[in-house]
Amino acid sequence: MRGLTVTLLAIVTALALGASTAQAEIVIATAGPLTGQYASFGEQMKAGAEMAVQDLNAAGGVLGQQLRLELGDDACDPKQAVAVANQMVNKGVVFMAGHFCSGSSIPASAVYDEEGIVQISPASTNPKLTDEGGPGVYRVCGRDDQQGIVAGNYIVDNYPDAKIAILHDKTAYGKGLADETLKQLNKRGAQEAMYEAYTAGEKDYAALVSKMKANGIDVIYIGGYHTEAGLIVRQARDRGLEAQLISGDALVTQEYWQITGSIGEGTLMTFSPDPRKNPDAAPIVKRFRDAGIEPEGYVLYTYGAIQAWAQAAEKAASTDFDPIVEALNTGQFSTVLGGIGFDAKGDVTAPGYVFYVWSNGSYDYVK
Repeated sequence: MRGLTVTLLAIVTALALGASTAQAEIVIATAGPLTGQYASFGEQMKAGAEMAVQDLNAAGGVLGQQLRLELGDDACDPKQAVAVANQMVNKGVVFMAGHFCSGSSIPASAVYDEEGIVQISPASTNPKLTDEGGPGVYRVCGRDDQQGIVAGNYIVDNYPDAKIAILHDKTAYGKGLADETLKQLNKRGAQEAMYEAYTAGEKDYAALVSKMKANGIDVIYIGGYHTEAGLIVRQARDRGLEAQLISGDALVTQEYWQITGSIGEGTLMTFSPDPRKNPDAAPIVKRFRDAGIEPEGYVLYTYGAIQAWAQAAEKAASTDFDPIVEALNTGQFSTVLGGIGFDAKGDVTAPGYVFYVWSNGSYDYVK
């Protein structure tokens, strides 16, 4: 009997030690389009998250525990995003730095809210995410109703007599951005000559281009992603339509130039201030470049989202939902994005959108 007691005690002790070991690791995640036509953005998020976790772990982790990163591929599909969210629940994730597409973030946020998982999106700009999301939903990027105001004002101020075509891809992001830009145009007294939807993933935009040419379009505003925008501008130029292309933050990927080549010269877009130009972020930017990664687009926004959560966890002395939410709602965080905080809705309190221009294979601020 004594031998059995000792054996049972050994088993219980081993199980306890195993549980203790498991608890010494905090599981967080990022999710985005790791496959599909927007995979370049998923790769940006993955690179930012992996470096952030590596750097935090090298500095001792969070609350003295190491982080483990889970990756989710939603392919920017709403149903797949919900499936990914449920997978993350089953993996014990306490924090999600995602998703990328607004159409994925919004339905996935309902799962995270129900399960008490904090979500900070690096990239989802549709206002509904934070307007309608639960208390644990945040973003470190701006909103389309901010981006649309900047875009609408720029078009009116710089192209006062232009015939404007507003195009969108029917997604939560693309249509939302196009509509907010149109709203500001109309508010400023400008009227659109065309308002058209197209289907994401199409390759032939000849009919759309012909219609724009027939209408004498001078400015094409696209609410959508780089893949379709690149094809539309190429096909427009092939048919002699020299209209100015203007779009939003979904063009912040080198893939846009790979699609357009020199035809993309002069393309304008709105995006948040480039964190690569933040002097305080220089050491981290260098580490990315030394690793062969250019931290463009949403690389540093994902890194910054994880930094903010980690600092909130340290402030709260917990990774539990309620203390983290309280810390995020009341704190200021030092990140690669600069000093940031969050308002009552969960939107970032940081500088808004500025204009960039594509030139010679890269983009920079409009001078």
